[in-house]
Amino acid sequence: MQLAPICLFTYNRLAETQKTVRSLQRNFLASESDLYIFSDGAKTQESEGKVQRVRDYLATIDGFKDIRIIESPTNKGLATSIIDGVSQVLQDTPKVIVIEDDLVTAPNFLDFMNQALHFYQNDSNVLSISGYTMDLPSLPGDSDFYFGYRASSWGWATWKDRWDGIDWQVSDYISFRNNKNALAAFNRGGSDMTRMLANQMKGKIDSWAIRFCYHQFKNNQVTVFPTRSKLQNIGFGEDATHTAGTKRFYTLLDETENRVFDFKLFTEMDAKLVAEFAQKFSIRARLVDKIQRTFSKFLQ
Repeated sequence: MQLAPICLFTYNRLAETQKTVRSLQRNFLASESDLYIFSDGAKTQESEGKVQRVRDYLATIDGFKDIRIIESPTNKGLATSIIDGVSQVLQDTPKVIVIEDDLVTAPNFLDFMNQALHFYQNDSNVLSISGYTMDLPSLPGDSDFYFGYRASSWGWATWKDRWDGIDWQVSDYISFRNNKNALAAFNRGGSDMTRMLANQMKGKIDSWAIRFCYHQFKNNQVTVFPTRSKLQNIGFGEDATHTAGTKRFYTLLDETENRVFDFKLFTEMDAKLVAEFAQKFSIRARLVDKIQRTFSKFLQ
């Protein structure tokens, strides 16, 4: 099985980047995997020093089969960085694994991702593989995976033949916006989906992920999730300054060190897991999350 290269996107967070890389180095397949590191340029003069410190650290990284560092002279922003970077790597390889600089991975993260990429490579029903899962009441269950309507941007993977077909301009947005049935169906992955896409089209946010999810919806595709999360987002821990107190996306990291996973081709969704997944993005859940963050800031 040919291993997929890893794309790591970094900016100016040295401590988080170091934690991300150290956990990735501890992966069982790290030494056999190629690593592409994309370093975005500074957005302001104040951030130039932080970006340079990250780049100085990146030059010291080892533990992978091959390491290539691509430094942008200007600030692209996360959305453009990921779209350009993934597209660049997929020019020379049929598949890719993507992580950002605030994700701690379990040692079997690369095992799960590569085995899933291999198993579903010819299944066009699947758009992406996620290394992350939320803490859903019905998990882990008796399976290694489940299917979801909404792709995750935290530690994910896809294939060239599926990535190349994405319309990043969302050229059919007007017709979609006027279709009530389509709007409702898009929200199967969470009631915030249509609002996020609207904000993207209005220029209020700049998200590659919501456009990725829209492409997934439009093509009736699914994402493969692990039943035990292979990563944690360290930006949502109790020691985080802007998200302290957030519980909605916290999940336990897989500590089993299992390296062999069983998959099945997509046939149907698990309605119970679909409902539990969407509940995490409900208005009530978002409101509780906001109250918790506000209360945590007040205590600080």
